[in-house]
Amino acid sequence: MPSKYSVSVDVIIPVYKPDTKFNQLMERLVKQTVKPNRIILLHTVETETDSIDNPEEALAYALSLNSSGCKIERYEIKKPDFDHGGTRNYGASLSQAEIIVFMTQDAVPADVNLIKSLLIPFQDKKVAAAYGRQLAMPKSGIIESYTRQFNYPDQSFTKSLEDLPVLGIKTYFCSNVCAAYRKSVYEELSGFATKTIFNEDMIMAAGIINAGYSIAYAAGARVYHSHVYTYVQQFKRNFDLAVSQKQYNHIFSSVKSETEGTKLVKQTLDYLIEKKEYILIPDLIFISGFKYLGYLAGKNYDKLPSSLIKKLSMNPSYWK
Repeated sequence: MPSKYSVSVDVIIPVYKPDTKFNQLMERLVKQTVKPNRIILLHTVETETDSIDNPEEALAYALSLNSSGCKIERYEIKKPDFDHGGTRNYGASLSQAEIIVFMTQDAVPADVNLIKSLLIPFQDKKVAAAYGRQLAMPKSGIIESYTRQFNYPDQSFTKSLEDLPVLGIKTYFCSNVCAAYRKSVYEELSGFATKTIFNEDMIMAAGIINAGYSIAYAAGARVYHSHVYTYVQQFKRNFDLAVSQKQYNHIFSSVKSETEGTKLVKQTLDYLIEKKEYILIPDLIFISGFKYLGYLAGKNYDKLPSSLIKKLSMNPSYWK
C-alpha cells in the first residue's frame, strides 16, 4: 500500500427524523483529515411531506454541506421497507469504495481523525472490519459512562477465531454505530443478514471471524454516543437482543453473553463503591434486573403470544 490512507472510503448513514446531533455529525464528517468520497444518507420517510423535494430541516442542512469536498447523497426508504440489515445492504450497493463506513445518526465524531483512525487497521490484509470507541455524552450519568468505558476501553486490539475461547461473545462484538468494513470481504460474506430485529453488526462480525478474518477495535476512532434509557426501555432493548441471538442460535449458542453481563455489573458496583456513589447502587440493581429479565424473556420469545411480544419489544413494527 503506497500510503496509509490511499484507499477509497464512503460513509453510509441510515437517517430517521434527524436532530441536532445529526447536524453535528455531518459538520464533523466533512472536516475530517481523511475525507470520505461520498456520504450516503438512507432517509426513512413516513409521509409524503418528507419526500426528496421537501426534506426535514436537519437533513436539508446536511445536504447544504455538499460544497465541503464530500459528495453528500440522499436516498429515500419507505418506513415499511426499513430493515437494519437490508437497508444498510442497499447503501453498500450504492458504493464502489474499498472501505465502507457505517454510522448511526446520533454518533458524533470526537475529532477530525475519526476516518483516519478507522483506516489504520486495514493495513493488515487479514482485518475485514474495524469499529470505533464510543464515549458517553458529557451529560450522561455515572453508570452509563462506566458502561461505555467497560465496553470501549482506551487501548486498541485485534480479534480473531483463536481468541474465541478467552473472549467468548466479545470476539463477535462490532457496532455499526461506527464501523468500517473491507468491501471485498463484505461482498464475499453476502452482506448483512436481512429481516433482523437488530444486531446485524454482530451477526456479520461472527461471519468475518469464522471465515478466518480479523476484527480490529480502533480506540483512536472516537465518537460520542450514549443513551439514557428508562428501566422499561432497558428491558425492551435486551429483549430484542436476546431475540436476535435466539434467531441466530447457530452463531450464538456456543458463546455465553450472560457471563459478560455479570462481569459488567460486578465491576460497575466496585466502581460506584470506589467513588462513594452509594446512592446509585439501587439504580444499578434495578437497571441490571430489568436488563436480565428482558434478556430472559427474549430468549423465550417463541413461547409467548404475539400480542405480548409486541409490547415487550423496542421494535414493535418488526413483528407486523
